Amino acid sequence: MARGRPVGSIVRKRIAEILAMLGEAHGYVIYKHYKALFPKVSLRNIYYNLRKGVELGEFVVVKQELEQGVFSWGLSARKVYYKLGNVKPVVSQKVKSYFESLNREKSQSM
Repeated sequence: MARGRPVGSIVRKRIAEILAMLGEAHGYVIYKHYKALFPKVSLRNIYYNLRKGVELGEFVVVKQELEQGVFSWGLSARKVYYKLGNVKPVVSQKVKSYFESLNREKSQSM
């Protein structure tokens, strides 16, 4: 039996499901969808698992943008966009129906 923490993470698995439905997104968007779908998680935990997923090749950084504005921490925010890497997530029915309902709401409001 190997020592140390296991490589897998339920949070990363769920992030992969969300990215499979979205295509690409930045960390805060992933966090908002995660909170709506799954038990409570911190934003710090989401960002940690995104960075760890990039290290493991599960996620790929698509682009980085510097957004200007007045934020509580300063005048700019860096948005890092992620997409799936070499992972093939099995998207649960709960996640599929959540995004389908979002798409229905979006199309009805137009």
